[in-house]
Amino acid sequence: MLAALHDRDGRGRFGGRARLGIPGNADDWASVARQLTEGLVKGSERRGAMPESIVAFLCQDPKDGESAREVMERLRPLAQLLRTACGALDVPVIEALCISDGRFWSYCCPSAQCCPSDGTPMGLPGTSVLAAAATYAGLQIRGSLREFRARLIPWETAAALEQESALNAVSMALIPRILEDESRTLVAAETLDLAHRVMRRFADATSMAGAPGVSGVSAVSGAAGVSGALAADLRDDELLPHDEAATLILGLQDRTTRDRAAEWMEGDEAGPALRLWRALARRCVGPYGEHAAAPLTLAGWVAWSSGDELEAREALAMALGADPGYLFARLLHQACNEGLDPESIRRCLRKERVDRAGAEMLPASTASTASTASVSSPSSEALESVVDAGGASGPASTPSTRVASRRRRKPRSTGSAESRPGSRPSGTAGTRRPRSTADGSPAPEVPTRASDGTGSGTRSRRGAGRHGTKQGET
Repeated sequence: MLAALHDRDGRGRFGGRARLGIPGNADDWASVARQLTEGLVKGSERRGAMPESIVAFLCQDPKDGESAREVMERLRPLAQLLRTACGALDVPVIEALCISDGRFWSYCCPSAQCCPSDGTPMGLPGTSVLAAAATYAGLQIRGSLREFRARLIPWETAAALEQESALNAVSMALIPRILEDESRTLVAAETLDLAHRVMRRFADATSMAGAPGVSGVSAVSGAAGVSGALAADLRDDELLPHDEAATLILGLQDRTTRDRAAEWMEGDEAGPALRLWRALARRCVGPYGEHAAAPLTLAGWVAWSSGDELEAREALAMALGADPGYLFARLLHQACNEGLDPESIRRCLRKERVDRAGAEMLPASTASTASTASVSSPSSEALESVVDAGGASGPASTPSTRVASRRRRKPRSTGSAESRPGSRPSGTAGTRRPRSTADGSPAPEVPTRASDGTGSGTRSRRGAGRHGTKQGET
């Protein structure tokens, strides 16, 4: 994470923040450092104040058999890349810290007196002055990032094999239908209808359990506490059969279907929708890890729209970890880091919903033309307009003014950047469809690989009995 510092009249203050999961491949560190630095500095300039300096935080838990000090040494090249990238933009990094396993190290301080080689222990959770003040004010501590990630990482229990088998079976039947223009619209309708039914199932289960706050920010953000969140996740997992989860995961790989699902962002829809996206992210097991980008992005968007920036940033960072080229996640992550108002994006999605409802009321011939046009104006393009406009309201925030001037895109079945409905089972050879780069040119084909879908940080294993309950048991 990078934090901007501003100094006015001798009084320092924090500015914008930019956060991204640490890529597992060190070859990606240079591009990530450049992207993160440019996003923070340019975003701060758009808000009217260039940072005076920057503080960098590298946070990662040790892997199995690794010490916290080894984590610090392993991440040292990344810290240097961040310092170099910031220096290239004339913004110095005054401090770079590595935080791991309850200790921290400074990459900038050479003194062993204040920064010992074994690191400096951090204060115990809940013992700081800020924590005491929050407790006195009645604010609830929400848990660590590891506990947030535990709600979103794929299963690692025996049930993961059953889910992978379901994904394999459903993909063989569903992918050919998604790739056919004639049946793709029907598949989208079936996917959204199934998602609606699962959301109602989740909401009814919460109501029967007597849990308060079926809708609203408290229910959406999981503010009931970590233990309550785990129990809620277990209940949702039991309510979602493997075949339904597989159908929804694969159906959401179609960009138009995902954009429609992104409209469930507020009111009574937001709480059950966020629970569904979390549950689907946990089901992207084995070679289907890359498929988690869609539900993780939707989870991040609903959390941000509901006021929970902490979970939003974590979910979006994990989405980019599952698929670094996922445009919708990248734009949302940038907008969230730059402090844009999510209302400007909600306005775009509401407009798309109203326009589609109006098109459904037109005569058949006109409605067919309107339906074709809607494929050419997805939410990612509307979101790109909002990010470019800095979140301002008005014409720049609507998709029509920007999309109308663009060349009509081909249907998603031609293999554009965010539509990869199926992932070949492990061990199957093949090539991935070309992914468009940032400038719109297609990238060369690369061999298909299975992503672990862990996002940022190390996976947190959940209890061995977490998904051991048979289907239908409560």
